[in-house]
Amino acid sequence: MLAKALPEQRSKPRKADDDADAEADLEAEEDDEPENYREYEPGEFKGALEAILMVVDEPVSELVLATVLEVRAEDVANALMELSASYTSQGRGFDLRRAAGGWRYYTRAEYSSFVERFVLDGQQLRLTQASLETLAVVAYKQPVTRARIAAIRGVNVDGVIRTLITRGMVEECGSDPDSGGHLYRTTTLFLEKMGLDSVEQLPPLAPFLPDNLEELANGE
Repeated sequence: MLAKALPEQRSKPRKADDDADAEADLEAEEDDEPENYREYEPGEFKGALEAILMVVDEPVSELVLATVLEVRAEDVANALMELSASYTSQGRGFDLRRAAGGWRYYTRAEYSSFVERFVLDGQQLRLTQASLETLAVVAYKQPVTRARIAAIRGVNVDGVIRTLITRGMVEECGSDPDSGGHLYRTTTLFLEKMGLDSVEQLPPLAPFLPDNLEELANGE
């Protein structure tokens, strides 16, 4: 009796193992199946990208473009880089580059003076010199307190900070653990307007700064 029961007891786990293996194989086959991506005619895919980028009012990410066009995000990235390189090689007046986590068309730097003349048409710049100087301090020193900004500039910056916040160029980002003062940093809008993907792409400032900058900032 005991000898008869043993084979039956052993056969159950073998069946369970076989079922598990079959399920694993089925899942592997499903994973290997190609996803349903849309196919485009030659030139149509890049044309679709250009059409979308012509109407965006802020940088658009590769993932969003891939979702809309029903393709892989890596295909979008490759196509955008190819388009950008082709615009540069052709000497076009516009540039396609990554900024603020997405892609957007920008005026090529060598033609900026013509665009500035057209846009401004003799009008004053939107930001005053004081605002631009304060914005530069925030950009290079962020996160930074209002007191430190004032120490670097040598003037009260309360009004200028309020203006920059209103314009969406600067925002609060917590408080200083030592002084308790509000900390400020630049916004995504700042990156977009500057055509940068991150603040790490800001040009080096050291060659233009006085040697005793830290002493000036600390009020020494």
